[in-house]
Amino acid sequence: MKPYRYHDWSRLIGTPVEVRKDFEIVRAGVVDDAMADSSALWLAADAGGGRALYAAAEGYEVWIRPMELGGKLCFKMAAAQLSGPRQGSRSW
Repeated sequence: MKPYRYHDWSRLIGTPVEVRKDFEIVRAGVVDDAMADSSALWLAADAGGGRALYAAAEGYEVWIRPMELGGKLCFKMAAAQLSGPRQGSRSW
């Protein structure tokens, strides 16, 4: 599946993403933490580099790619990363 831009960064903790700026991939990795207002996020340290902060105000965008899973589940979507309802949001 094609990647697409995702705006609610706070829902992406633990999800593999691509960080882009000016349509170019800056880095790919797993989201370690994110601000509740989606103003910034941190990618976890990996073989590609240390823990890094990216801010929306600096022009960074976050893109996700749905991944096919085995078994009865077909796709892992970002919304599936919720551990519980957040304040001010709907309870799924």
